[in-house]
Amino acid sequence: MVSRLIDGRWQPGQMLPSEQQIALEMGVSQGTVRKALDALAADSLVVRRQGRGTFVAEPEAGRLLFKFFKLTADDGSRRLPDSILNSLAKTKSAAAARAKLKLPPRSSVWQLDRTRFLEGRPVIAETITLPVTRFAGLDRVEMVPNNVYSLYATRFGLTVGHAVERVKAVAASAADAEQLGCPEGTPLLLIDRIAYGLDEAPIEWRVSRCLTDSFHYLIDLK
Repeated sequence: MVSRLIDGRWQPGQMLPSEQQIALEMGVSQGTVRKALDALAADSLVVRRQGRGTFVAEPEAGRLLFKFFKLTADDGSRRLPDSILNSLAKTKSAAAARAKLKLPPRSSVWQLDRTRFLEGRPVIAETITLPVTRFAGLDRVEMVPNNVYSLYATRFGLTVGHAVERVKAVAASAADAEQLGCPEGTPLLLIDRIAYGLDEAPIEWRVSRCLTDSFHYLIDLK
């Protein structure tokens, strides 16, 4: 069933056929279909609505941001960040980008640099690298939204299924210090993320340098 999300046969917001109909189409039991839909619902890829049916999940800003955005205020409150896009450029891929995104030599990538704000304060300097082949025409998007994962899904048909992050402490560079309004050398939390599509191919490399004097990185281990 995931293949139907990948190839666009099932679009965001679309109501799915009944479990019985899907089972007939795929030649499997209705119980197998139910288990598969339960798994998709657990991954927030479909939404079950009582009395109405099962729908392909739409990329709602709050749901997606809180799924992937883990900075939390020290008092425990969670807020959605705001973002300003500083630059968007097409460039030849560096070796690091090719390794992260599994790109062939001489590939081109988009590089987005932006600043993210919490409570009106710049707290994240962020660089996003995307393969041009999967995001053709990104430079023609009228406005890159705060929730870029929603843009990936609605404009390019790419749903982020999961992401892998590596976290370490770094010192603010001169560029980071200017962007975040902090002294050079200030401790920052660096989050290096690779986001994968539903086909398990890497579609985004994101590096976020975060001020954490009033925030922490929260992981809920369940």
